[in-house]
Amino acid sequence: MAADAGPLTVDDAMQRATTTAKLHDHVAAAAYLMKRAETTALVVLSVATDRIAGIVTDTDIANVVADGKDVNQVRIEEVMKPEPAVVGRRASIEEAAKLMVARHVRQLPVVDDAGGVLGIIDITAVCRCLLDAESN
Repeated sequence: MAADAGPLTVDDAMQRATTTAKLHDHVAAAAYLMKRAETTALVVLSVATDRIAGIVTDTDIANVVADGKDVNQVRIEEVMKPEPAVVGRRASIEEAAKLMVARHVRQLPVVDDAGGVLGIIDITAVCRCLLDAESN
């Protein structure tokens, strides 16, 4: 991005091909989807509304395993973080970073003006943008 093009936005760094899961899916299915998509989080959609219901992360899955629970029996809705912080695609990278710090999260679903899922941005993408901006 050119130096005079303005600050980087979430749209510049987000992952657009977001893998999603449903509330009733089992944790094993979420782990499989994460591995296949090479991601650390899935946006969880409500079955009834197809809107964001939560987010499930690799840490949530690790906690299920560490607690000795059966990943084929535990449903995502039991371990996900409901009503996650979200960010708009036009937000600056700095705004995304501040929100991640304030909410103690490593991933943020990216939404359009109507709340529909556009993608996800993670801490690695945010750091990469901030470091690139600093070196320019």
